[in-house]
Amino acid sequence: MIEAGDISVVLLAAGRSRRFGSDDKLLAPVAGVPLAFHAAMRIAELAPGRRIAVCPDADGVLAQRLIALGFEIVVNADAAAGLSRSLACGIAVAARGTEAAALVVLADMPFVTAEHLRTLLARFDPSAAPVVASTDGRTAMPPALFGRSLFGALQAGAGDRGGKALLEGATLVTAPPGELADIDLPGDIGQR
Repeated sequence: MIEAGDISVVLLAAGRSRRFGSDDKLLAPVAGVPLAFHAAMRIAELAPGRRIAVCPDADGVLAQRLIALGFEIVVNADAAAGLSRSLACGIAVAARGTEAAALVVLADMPFVTAEHLRTLLARFDPSAAPVVASTDGRTAMPPALFGRSLFGALQAGAGDRGGKALLEGATLVTAPPGELADIDLPGDIGQR
């Protein structure tokens, strides 16, 4: 188990969202709240030691609103390099702190609860369970918690796989159906 105050949370919010169309997916309303802010509010509720958000810029609407919620902004100006580039940017900032682990959360997963995030922390052990990931019963996925000993490996990933290889041996926490759904297309918003 690890306390929330002993972790950094890295919110990945720099993707290009090509499948969503020309609108900014992360600002699209879901239940009256911009998509990315569902995850951001759950993170704030968790009260981690640090809140880090990886965004495409530091001056845009998304970044400015996340700053207002207490997030440090890390810019990934090369979103085309894939999810691993955003992950590497966020983990590099987390590594400069003293927190013992980093919880990686995707900004396009609005239904993840703070309870689920707390369960990930409860299952963490730096030796026996240095990676704790979510699962829908079929596959390991974010949100996922990584011990500090894995920060170097997280920064070395390439493409859209990011920390996927590290999830293969993860301790898994099953979430209720639909909680781990992500929003890829405009039609995904109305299906929940």
